[in-house]
Amino acid sequence: MRLDCFGEKCHNKRYEVKWTGGGTPLYTLTGIIIHGKGNGRKVGMPTANLQYQEEDKLPEHGVYGVMAWIDGKRYAGVTNVGTRPSVDNDPKTTVETYIPGLDMDLYGKKVMIEFYLFLRGIQKFDSLEEVKNQVAQDVRRTRDYFHKMFPGGFANEEETKETS
Repeated sequence: MRLDCFGEKCHNKRYEVKWTGGGTPLYTLTGIIIHGKGNGRKVGMPTANLQYQEEDKLPEHGVYGVMAWIDGKRYAGVTNVGTRPSVDNDPKTTVETYIPGLDMDLYGKKVMIEFYLFLRGIQKFDSLEEVKNQVAQDVRRTRDYFHKMFPGGFANEEETKETS
C-alpha cells in the first residue's frame, strides 16, 4: 500500500479546513482489497478492506469522506481508519471503505482511496443499528461535500441519495 500526504504531516485533522474546496485530497492510499470479517455485509453495509503493512503510515484514526477509484471510476464513500469498538475488541487497525450502491466483487482489486474530509473520531455504539444510522449521516455529509467539490458527479451519486 502507498500513502501520499502531499508533503505534509499525515496525522493532523486541521488539513480539512486548509484544503476544503481546493480539490486536493488530504491523503491518498493505494492497495489491494482483501477479505474482512463480513460484519458490514450482514447489516447491509459491505465494506472494502484495504490491505496494508504494519509499518505503513496511516492517516489519523477516524472516519473520512473519500473518493475511491476502482477500474477507472470514481465512487464516493466513507472510510474508517482504526479499530471497530462497536463490532469487536480486536485492537488491530483496519482501513474499511463503505461505498453506497456498489455491488461488485472487489477482492484482489487495486483501489486508490482519496481522503478529502475528516468526519469524526472512532466511536463505540450500543448496537449495529446505531452504527448504521451514524454511517447514513456520514454518507449524507460526504455526499453534500462532494456535490460542491465535483459538480460533474461520481459513479454512485444516485446511491448516496438513497442511503440518506
